[in-house]
Amino acid sequence: MKIPTFHQVLAPVAACVAALLLVASPFAYADESQEVVKLYRQGNLSQALQRADAYLASKPKDAQMRFQKGLILTEQNKIADAIRIFSSLAADHPNLPEPYNNLAVLYASQGQYEKAKDALEQAIRTHPSYSTAHENLGDIYAKMASQAYDKALQLDKSNAAAQTKLALIKDLFTDGSKGVRIAAAKSASTPPARLPEKVAERVAAQKPAPEKPAVIEKPAAEIAAAPAVPEEIIKAVNDWAKAWSTKDIAGYLGFYANDFQTPGGVPRAAWEKSRQERIEKPKSIQVSITNPKVTIADATHARVTFKQSYHSDTLKNHTVKTLVLVKAGGKWTIQQEQVGQ
Repeated sequence: MKIPTFHQVLAPVAACVAALLLVASPFAYADESQEVVKLYRQGNLSQALQRADAYLASKPKDAQMRFQKGLILTEQNKIADAIRIFSSLAADHPNLPEPYNNLAVLYASQGQYEKAKDALEQAIRTHPSYSTAHENLGDIYAKMASQAYDKALQLDKSNAAAQTKLALIKDLFTDGSKGVRIAAAKSASTPPARLPEKVAERVAAQKPAPEKPAVIEKPAAEIAAAPAVPEEIIKAVNDWAKAWSTKDIAGYLGFYANDFQTPGGVPRAAWEKSRQERIEKPKSIQVSITNPKVTIADATHARVTFKQSYHSDTLKNHTVKTLVLVKAGGKWTIQQEQVGQ
């Protein structure tokens, strides 16, 4: 199941929040809300939580700031506190699907799949077109099926049908899948829940400016000393993702350096054969890269960390990935590939 770390989007408030939005200056709220979102996206979770708590001390019922606090607590792995936040939001605003969705993710992280299923079904009842909840519910059903097949094999280890079905489910959650997704700060591509016209106008005015496609992280001294161009590195990563998406196997494998460190140290030929089979198997593949962060070590060495979304006709997953790159023969190639870094 997937936590946009459930999709990346500030949950919109419903009609019952209209009065709260009218209490204070929308501009003052927008400034503070944007600052908390900015700190959250930068990974400054402690500062973001302090700002959120300070705001909620004077406006304890503010739905959007409570939602943001829930996201921060989730990132800090304070699961019990995050569950309390999203539970109270769901109770106060039962027509919003996002709190239910995020509760399901938190329950799933603790192996409480029945509670996760109930929360997702409630999210879908409030918002039948909420695709994230539908996808997460499918993942929950798969996890629950996995438990059932495990139990069947404990009772009868020779049950070949259960072994096959369990293997299929385990394959579904390989290759970096994190499972259910949490609803977070809304991206431009995510449709918002319906709001009353006046409230929608206020919320639209408060949305933070979209993030730049690339954030370059390196000391100024390194920039001056290194002729490497960040845009060139990002283009190489995007071209790698494009080759993967178009199932250009030769082009895809060509992005890996001769001294690429294969997972588990398996022979290069065996790794390439495995990758070829995994790329050829789906009917279609779409790999997208967002928020790349580049760190340049020197003229021929760099690291890129980004959010990777993988969609095929059989599998969807979202993960954070880091590529260690080396430049050889005028081309940036992958020396190491790390998931979740």
